Amino acid sequence: MRAVLNAYGRALLSQLHGRMILLSLIPFALSVALWAALLWLGLQPLVDALHGFFVEHDGFRLSGGVLGALGLGMLKTVIVPLIAMFLLLPLMILTALLFIGVAAMPAVGRHVGGRHFPQLEKKRGGSFAGSLKTSCGAFLVFVLGWFVTLPLYVFPPLALLAQALLWGWLTCRVMAYDALADYASEDERRALMRTRRWPLLAIGLVSGAAGSLPGLLWMGGAMSVVFFPFLAMLAIWLYVLIFIFTGLWFAYFCLAALGALRGAGGAGEAAAAEA
Repeated sequence: MRAVLNAYGRALLSQLHGRMILLSLIPFALSVALWAALLWLGLQPLVDALHGFFVEHDGFRLSGGVLGALGLGMLKTVIVPLIAMFLLLPLMILTALLFIGVAAMPAVGRHVGGRHFPQLEKKRGGSFAGSLKTSCGAFLVFVLGWFVTLPLYVFPPLALLAQALLWGWLTCRVMAYDALADYASEDERRALMRTRRWPLLAIGLVSGAAGSLPGLLWMGGAMSVVFFPFLAMLAIWLYVLIFIFTGLWFAYFCLAALGALRGAGGAGEAAAAEA
């Protein structure tokens, strides 16, 4: 746990570095540009389709009864746009994650590795294709879990816990791969994922708790609908900052662990993990 806390402190200081602040602007600008176009072209058709579904399946009466029983009857007039927003949120997360992986994580790795781990040999066991495959596969599981836990949003504490767990798993899967892509061989990455699974999961869970916070922006009821474009921009910016900090945290921890693995006979551990 000491290594986790040490990596956290170093990541926090690096997050304030001017280069990291500027780096966050690239994926933020790409995400906002993409979603501005998508919302302009697709938000109203999505709302219309959901409205038609509710009318056809008597959804307004059913949702009104459920919300009334929970003391949230005032939301029944905006239930359709709220559902549309919750459906779009995972896609916003995906685009932020992909843009971070493409535009930011290589620079994060160079920043951390070049400044603090210059002695580590780059074995390049990862690749862009492998990162994309890992990100998309993990995100499919994340989306499934997201939809399953959507009803928990009527009980915000439970929703926050569920989202933290989902985010913890997602960040652990994706960020650990990206952090080790340039420096570790495939065998070394497997060995580290096996021997350091609990510290990596702990980093993921803490990051997941932070990553679930932007979802609270959508709990403002009717006001969330009115200010949706602005809330979307704010949420994307928060996701980008959280992703970059998480990437730094994983990079510091994983590269330190890789150095320890190689210094302690990591080849044998990697071979055992492969077997």
